Amino acid sequence: MKIKFYENNEKRVMGITLKDSAFAEDNNMALHVCKNEANIIENRQQLASLLQTDLSRFVCANQTHSANFFHVEKSEIGKGTIDNSTAISDTDALYTYEPNVVISSFTADCVPVLFYNEKTKLVGAVHSGWQGTIKEITLKLLQHLKTEENCDLRDLKVLIGPAISQEKFEVDADVQEKFKALGYADEFMYWNEDTSKFHIDNQLTVKKQCMLAGVPEENITIDRMCTFMDDEGFSHRQDRGTGRHLSFVMRRE
Repeated sequence: MKIKFYENNEKRVMGITLKDSAFAEDNNMALHVCKNEANIIENRQQLASLLQTDLSRFVCANQTHSANFFHVEKSEIGKGTIDNSTAISDTDALYTYEPNVVISSFTADCVPVLFYNEKTKLVGAVHSGWQGTIKEITLKLLQHLKTEENCDLRDLKVLIGPAISQEKFEVDADVQEKFKALGYADEFMYWNEDTSKFHIDNQLTVKKQCMLAGVPEENITIDRMCTFMDDEGFSHRQDRGTGRHLSFVMRRE
């Protein structure tokens, strides 16, 4: 199974699954967009084995491009893993302090954000498509962690995963205006005379949100793989029926 690992050690594992024709439905990991749910469950079980854990230790959300986040506790472990109806509803970011729990995010062009705080044993994941970005889900979650969870954001490490590149993320004025209204995204946009479209860098906008919340720039890493252009990427813009990557983070104990 094709997986890109960002960390894989005795403390934690963090990474993203990739498109892989050797697996059912090209290694699609999403129950909400699939041809056969049994294929997806098998793919997820294969991933669990590679992570040296069990699928029952995963937690999945029913993502709706919201700005909603959720604190995963012991009672939520296993939700959404084999039945999408049990996924944590209307939520696009999850975080937990529980050990040996795989926090997940599903994307196909949208920006996945993985993070951890080694001092407080916090780990989490965000799904930030352009709608989530203009709703500032990442910024709002980080502000919540700072004020309500006493998380020192100077200790947070953030990984911004593969997403559609600025070159391929073409939008009309209605979307551009929403990014402009944020007040800090102008430098991440340009106008293309040839196509009469705006091009927006969603990854760098999310990075800016992390920095505005108080995460030091040197603590933020970006994987610039373009899900539209890379053969190992799932791209909703390229194929409306495409599968999804699963970004994951787990603290080992």
